[in-house]
Amino acid sequence: MALETIDRARRDTIADAFARSVGRNGPRDAIRYGDRTWTFAALDAAANQVANGLLAEGLVPGDRVAAYGRNSDAYVILWLACAKAGFIHVPVNYALTGGELIYIVSQSGAKALFNDPSVAGNVAAVAGDISVALIGTLKDGAGLDILALASGDGPATRPEVDVRDTDVAQLLYTSGTTAAPKGAMMTHQALNAHYTSVLLSVDFRPGDRTLAALPLYHSAQMHVFLMPFLLMGGFTIILEAPVPDVCFRLIQEEKISALFFPPTVWISMLRHPGFDSHDLSSLERGYYGASIMPVPVLEELSRRLPKVGLYNCYGQSEIGPLATVLRPEEHAERPASAGRAIFNVETRVVDPEMNDCAPGEMGEIVHRSPQLLVGYWEKPEETEAAFAGGWFHSGDVGYFDDGGYLFIADRVKDIINTGGVVVSSREVEEALYTHPAVSEVAVIALPDPKWIEAVAAVVSIKAGHSVEGLDLIAHARSRLAPFKVPKRIFFVETLPRNTAGKLLKRELRKIYEVEIEEI
Repeated sequence: MALETIDRARRDTIADAFARSVGRNGPRDAIRYGDRTWTFAALDAAANQVANGLLAEGLVPGDRVAAYGRNSDAYVILWLACAKAGFIHVPVNYALTGGELIYIVSQSGAKALFNDPSVAGNVAAVAGDISVALIGTLKDGAGLDILALASGDGPATRPEVDVRDTDVAQLLYTSGTTAAPKGAMMTHQALNAHYTSVLLSVDFRPGDRTLAALPLYHSAQMHVFLMPFLLMGGFTIILEAPVPDVCFRLIQEEKISALFFPPTVWISMLRHPGFDSHDLSSLERGYYGASIMPVPVLEELSRRLPKVGLYNCYGQSEIGPLATVLRPEEHAERPASAGRAIFNVETRVVDPEMNDCAPGEMGEIVHRSPQLLVGYWEKPEETEAAFAGGWFHSGDVGYFDDGGYLFIADRVKDIINTGGVVVSSREVEEALYTHPAVSEVAVIALPDPKWIEAVAAVVSIKAGHSVEGLDLIAHARSRLAPFKVPKRIFFVETLPRNTAGKLLKRELRKIYEVEIEEI
């Protein structure tokens, strides 16, 4: 028997995994966007039609296909079509314009670009600076349009192409906070290993109903929630953004059972009057991640949703992105922990010489896992550095406790070195969050002639409350060592965040990078 025949029978691409789910769940509803609902069978046929249509347009397996738009059913269909046809999907943050857009399209070598009409002007503005064979729309377009292909009369059978599970399925670009973004090469094999870990770790069930309100270009919403839900047989309502009123209404009307938001969005939900005026009793599980959840906010969430099991999901795009989970039954004893490594992940905390740190000792978090990227697209030096010592270096600082639970102290770039003493911004934020007037806070390092770096806090206040900067400093001083107390407090109405809900500390550093005076 030919080896190729055996390999084909054993193959496990994303399209193969989805085909198994379609076989189990064909007539059930899979996703809804607006007034369009797709069953698993209809979604499968639509993705086949798009895959065949794009192959007919001249694209070949291995070509990069950029998706530049907000959440929609068409966005999901294009992703599945790429997996079926062997194209490499390149999600592009819809907030990027100009040089940032040019960089990702050009660095990835995208052969096709599909965008929402709402950002068509951004594409037109850079058309002379990018070399793309096909430019079309995701939906509501007049030319080559993904939704039109999906709803047309093209062949709805799966294309016969040579796709292997070791092939790259997606280029996930990092945020590029300190350098140009890097495209993490995620294979079908890595993502399927990741989906297995997710389903073993976070208790998704076939009858679950959820909202996908965070951007699908981001790995958390796409690969921790949407795809595992599709593989398990759950139902997802796709939203363009996490608008509180809309989310509360849908939770009540659609009996949503599981929900993911990053901490900033959970905070905005808690502060919204709709939180108490809607029936949220259908919620069974709440997931948070993408950035650190302040313990006081977590305690408030637990108090106001006492029947909801909470899961802390920690990781980064390069590992799928899920690496560790703190489960509901573990929250009471260790609410600040990121939990323990999931099924397909091995995690260590190491010193600069790659020695294991003792419990309680901070070091860099490193991983080994079949979920990991196979490298950064056309960046061999960055790839080599990321895998130094045979482990993937996360860039996060943390420690294990005596029970083997991981605690995240900070990103390496967010650690503050004030007067030669290291301060975790998270610890200062936790202290300030205990003040009853504080809604959100971000602690950053700012240049200082005496201390080199000074601790500064940017704070938004709850509606109906007022507080002075000196009061917050006194509050922090009662809970922290003197060198950890902020030297300066800035007040803002809202903190800047990206479209995935992460606080943008780099933007705050740019705004407030002024000489700090002692208070």
